[in-house]
Amino acid sequence: MGEQIIIAMTIIAMAVIIGMTLNGLAEKVMEAKRLRYTAKADPQSPDIRAVADRQQLIEDRLRVLEHIATDRGSLLADEIEALRRETLSLAQAKRQTEDAVS
Repeated sequence: MGEQIIIAMTIIAMAVIIGMTLNGLAEKVMEAKRLRYTAKADPQSPDIRAVADRQQLIEDRLRVLEHIATDRGSLLADEIEALRRETLSLAQAKRQTEDAVS
């Protein structure tokens, strides 16, 4: 009986932590979108590009967290590392593309 209570409390704690993290990320995404829409007057502004880059990074992180929260596999650590490598390689490719354009 005691083990079941500990397991239930652990699951509840994990759900609360994941929920708070996702809520924080969602708020940041929404704020970035608000900034982007209010700053449409100068689309070439470095601030707008920085906000767009930050938004993309946050959305990528949100996808990783959603995958972690919904994953039921036994190889979760390997999948997390694969997602991190994929996110890093996408960010590096984007930076290289921007550097080539600039």
